[in-house]
Amino acid sequence: MQSEHLLRKAQADNILERAALQLQQLLQEACSQLDPFPSFPNAFFTNAVECEPPEAAGSSRGCVVVCEDGDLYELEMGIDHDSIELTGSWDPVTARKETLKKLDLHPRDYIAYAYNGLVAVTELLLEREAEASGENAQ
Repeated sequence: MQSEHLLRKAQADNILERAALQLQQLLQEACSQLDPFPSFPNAFFTNAVECEPPEAAGSSRGCVVVCEDGDLYELEMGIDHDSIELTGSWDPVTARKETLKKLDLHPRDYIAYAYNGLVAVTELLLEREAEASGENAQ
């Protein structure tokens, strides 16, 4: 009986893994079509699209984004105190610190973020397509 329960869980894990892989492929395809890739709002150096967190997500993760490569990252923005010390002055561009940390998510978490990222990228692609067809109609 116990092996039946474990088999069912293993099957569920396999389904999640397959779904995550398929979403990863779709997200990478969509990102490759988004050219030029947009800059993240208020960022100086980062091109990324925010992936809204799933409704049940806790606050343990910061801002999750999808980048040009179609992978998910946590974006951290702040001030680079080392560069301020080195230069001796506070310049908003050189003092800006933008760090992308690639995420290694469990498939159930990846699915939610990747789906939300795919929706956001798809909306941008549709907006650009509408703008291009509006320009061509004029």
